[in-house]
Order: sequence, then structure tokens, then C-alpha cells
Amino acid sequence: MNFEITKASEVKVRKVEWLWYPFIPFGKVTVIQGDAGDAGDGKSTFILKLAAMLTNGEPMPFTDGNNLEPMNVIYQSTEDDADDTIVPRFISAGCNTEKLLFINEKEHYLSFSDERLLEAIRATKAKLIILDPLSAYIGESTSINSANEVRSQFRPLIDIAKEQGCAIVIVHHMNKAMGQKAVNRAVGSVDIVGAARSVLMIARTDKERPNERILVQVKSNLSPTGSAIVFSISENGIEWIEETSKTADEVLGNAFSSMGRPDEQIQKAKDVLSRLLSDHKPKP
Repeated sequence: MNFEITKASEVKVRKVEWLWYPFIPFGKVTVIQGDAGDAGDGKSTFILKLAAMLTNGEPMPFTDGNNLEPMNVIYQSTEDDADDTIVPRFISAGCNTEKLLFINEKEHYLSFSDERLLEAIRATKAKLIILDPLSAYIGESTSINSANEVRSQFRPLIDIAKEQGCAIVIVHHMNKAMGQKAVNRAVGSVDIVGAARSVLMIARTDKERPNERILVQVKSNLSPTGSAIVFSISENGIEWIEETSKTADEVLGNAFSSMGRPDEQIQKAKDVLSRLLSDHKPKP
């Protein structure tokens, strides 16, 4: 059997470069997740706004400026059409339309392992690639719940990000399993979260403030977890409000506060049962 050994002394150490520290690294895959449907939490609107800012070289929210030049962005979406929805939204967000690019999918849909993706990145030198949603691009024959299939599909995408030094952001949906930790809320195999170096979540903050959202980091392999960011979505676009120390699990607890946090409910039930049982113990 032939094999190759590499010594640690032979590895050229390099530091991680960031599109937006500590949320989106260059050379890696990031997943941004949230609820799906018409009452979704604004994942696509959020990433669209970031993309628009990056085409103009604008600093990312709550940074002192990241010294990024205006960059080409490849945006692929199967949920909206470019002519009547995506481009108008990007224009409203202040996008430089010369730097917003689409790979034609009319004859054949893209997938993570599609050679056109790598060729397009090489040709355009795009530094941000957005695939929205994951279910449309992971591959038609791939079972999203199969760990082996998910891992094999992510491998070429991870290699592309590393080779080209670009940031790849995948928009994904969360499941409806209330009470689970945030890291387990992605639809499908846990390997989806495992493959990403950063996982972000967007959720609502309060039913009394329907336009308000919060971005929180669920997973961070390359840096300390970032502060959560509160923002609002309206007809005028996105407005950045403030940073907060809330964690992903706290945010999910707040999102379902009207129902009570499951762990608290269980503990209260245990306490009640304990009192009832102690009051009815048979006397010796």
C-alpha cells in the first residue's frame, strides 16, 4: 500500500483571513440558518444586504473597518428570480450591480461538486459565494439526512473555498424541534453543521417587535464566539441596532417564551411530582 507522510515541520502555517470577523472566514464554508416559509426570519434578506455592502467595499456591521476592496459576489438562489426579485432587492440595498454575478442554471442546476462553480470563481475572482438554499445545491440525489452522503457532497465545496481563498456561505433552514440546542436545529444530518467552520442563526427577538431580528453565532471553530447583533427589517431595508451578549440557546428560549423553556417546564413538573409524592407517602 502506498501512502505519503507529512511532518508537522513541513507544513506552512498560515493565519485565518476574515471577510467578517468572527462570523465569516475566507477559505472556509459558513452556514446561516433560520426558520423557513413565508414567516421566515430574514436569512436571505440579511445575506443579500451583506453582499450588497461588500460589492461596494463597505465595512461589515459593528467593525472598525476591515479594509476590504469592493469584491465580486456570486449569488445563486432557486427560490427567487433574478430579474423581478433578486436584482431589484440588491439595487434597493445599494449594490454595485457590476459586481453581483450569477451562474446560468437554465439548462442544468448547480451542485456543490459542479465544475462550473470552481471555473466561475477562478474566472471572476469572486471572494464571496452564496448558495441559497442548501437543499437545492447539495445534489438532487443526496439524502440530506445521511451523514455519509452529506460529508461527500461538502468535500469539494470545502476544497474550493480553501483553494480559492473565498468565503462560501450556505443558507439553510432549521427544523421545528423546539427545545433542542441551537447546534442541533439544522434540518438534516448533524454533519451539515460539522462541515461548516462557522454557523450563524437568525431569529426573531420578540413578538411585540415583529420587524426585529437577531444574528447569533451557533458554532465557531476558528475564533471566540462573536457577540449577537440585533437588527430590523423593513421596507427601507436593514437597520443595524446593537450588539448583545445573548447566546444562540438563549435566543431560541426567547423566541418561544410564550410556551416556556422546555428544561424549565420539565424541572417544574419534577418539583410538583416530588411534593405530591412526599405528601402521600404511607406512614410507617
